[in-house]
Amino acid sequence: MARAGSPPAQRLTRALRAARVFFALWPGDGVRDALHCEAQMLHRKCGGRVMRRENVHLTLVFVGDVAVGRLDELKSMAGTISGTPFELVLDQLGYWRHNRIVSASPLTVPSALRELVSSLEGRLKQTGFEFDQRPYAPHITLLRDARAPGVPAPLHLDWPVGDFVLVESAQGPRGAEYRVLARWKLGG
Repeated sequence: MARAGSPPAQRLTRALRAARVFFALWPGDGVRDALHCEAQMLHRKCGGRVMRRENVHLTLVFVGDVAVGRLDELKSMAGTISGTPFELVLDQLGYWRHNRIVSASPLTVPSALRELVSSLEGRLKQTGFEFDQRPYAPHITLLRDARAPGVPAPLHLDWPVGDFVLVESAQGPRGAEYRVLARWKLGG
């Protein structure tokens, strides 16, 4: 935070610095542990890099670089979203050949999830934030740089979703490090 006594140039530099951010579903420990365990088992078959347990998430909307001075505006915008809690059933493993990712995803996307993504995208447009606009394909990356799994292992994981978060992605000594900046409860 800039202090009132900070020189104007220092305050301006802080305001212009960008944070790389995205909105996501952030699992609790039980779901996170189950997904990390699944990733470790798949790693034995597929190689690649297991996503770090603390980074496991499902992206809703990737916003990208946002001036730090606009983060409060972004948080305020997200606070106007009213969504409905829902159950997300992760029951499909997939392999994306073009980027060598093994992921977990739902066979059926809950309407409440689609509505949450649509609401976020609509409000981002209204408030002048740019974001990654592509067809929504909900998934949780488990492995990167992996070989295709032969016969995918069965998967069935129930995730009761009651909130969403704004996450900052920063490069650290171990690669990308994610930090939750704010959390909003669904359903009021």
